[in-house]
Amino acid sequence: MPAPPTDIAGYRTAYEGGMRPADLLAAAHAAIQACPDPGVFLDVTPLPGLLAEAASLPPFDPERFPLWGVPFAVKDNIDVSGRPTTAACPAFAYLPGTDAPAVARLRAAGAIPVAKTNLDQFATGLVGVRTPHPVPRNTAAPDRVPGGSSSGSAVAVALGLVPFALGTDTAGSGRVPAALNGLVGLKPSPGVVSVRGVVPACRSLDCISAFARDVAGAWTVFDAMRGYDPEDPYARAAAPDDPAPIARLGIPDTATLIFDEAEARHAWDAALPTLQGAAPAVSPVSVADFLAIARMLYESALVAERDASFGGFVRANPAATHPVVREITLGADRFTATDAIRAMHQLAILRRRTEAVWEQVDAIVLPSVPQFPTLAALEADPIGPNARLGTYTNFVNLLGLAAIAVPGPLRPDGLPAGVTFIGPFGSDARLARLAARFMGEAA
Repeated sequence: MPAPPTDIAGYRTAYEGGMRPADLLAAAHAAIQACPDPGVFLDVTPLPGLLAEAASLPPFDPERFPLWGVPFAVKDNIDVSGRPTTAACPAFAYLPGTDAPAVARLRAAGAIPVAKTNLDQFATGLVGVRTPHPVPRNTAAPDRVPGGSSSGSAVAVALGLVPFALGTDTAGSGRVPAALNGLVGLKPSPGVVSVRGVVPACRSLDCISAFARDVAGAWTVFDAMRGYDPEDPYARAAAPDDPAPIARLGIPDTATLIFDEAEARHAWDAALPTLQGAAPAVSPVSVADFLAIARMLYESALVAERDASFGGFVRANPAATHPVVREITLGADRFTATDAIRAMHQLAILRRRTEAVWEQVDAIVLPSVPQFPTLAALEADPIGPNARLGTYTNFVNLLGLAAIAVPGPLRPDGLPAGVTFIGPFGSDARLARLAARFMGEAA
């Protein structure tokens, strides 16, 4: 049995060389079944179903079907027809009769979903350990967190079991695990990819994200699944991709940068020479207001949106929910409706302040994470390290921005680190080109 490729380009090359989808899907299925990490997958599609789907593919035409015969994994809060959706809460499980629109679009591009992946329950977490199932093991350091909430999707791609996987990203759930596993995590402009068929975490903020080993692969996935969905109340129509390069890149001034570990700062410093040459004009910017918004997501009444999404289930099924997820969700009880309105006003004030940054630069770049927590640290403090992981991610969807996380230079201890390029709504294509240039991918 052939070894399955680890990236999208490898599948295309194999099919151009005459390989059959049935053979590669069987190989991918066997690799998934043999995965030594019991925490990655929550459901695997039986092989006969995969082979039947492969047999129904149209003739090979990679221009019309850019993901022809490519298997992928789906975070288990996104619907795949006929496979259970659990959001890592077995008592919540249901069997959807249709695909989420994003999954349907990927199928239309030729891709085949093969498995559902583990996550922080109800997508509430950035650490990847808030699950009743075994915790996925970080591929670089098993004693460290895998990152969440899209932990299983990130680990599946990092292990080479699938060339891409879908995650969701509300506060960084598609960028943090990408950074901690040395992957690309593309988080679209909010609303550009439909989130119908997604178990909501914060309905107004949720995005479906893509994990891949390179920017080109992540972009192919995003390009296939994007499209305005009039049935999604938070859908937004994006303008055509802007072909202009990022001319002005903002790098945060040292006064507003936060690192919890010297190793994380070292990795950022090592990335600076490449970042300095990534755009024709690179200038320092203050990100203080962005970071203040990031803190609001969980420290203000904005946390009530999670309660609105699934708090009723948590209250009715307290024993079925993860204790930390339950604590966070029910923590909204300490706020009033007046607090929520005040938080909205404060967010509007801070949002207006951040708009001045986009008059100075086309994009900003930040470290993806300020630390890389150990599992032991989470045992000692289940909340603190998780909150710190959102330092550079929580604000992005609150402001309606686009972002892409990519690997950067390794830390001195050999662990992965990364940087994230962030831009205004609709700047997805410009950010992807910038990220590809940073990674040395062909333009």
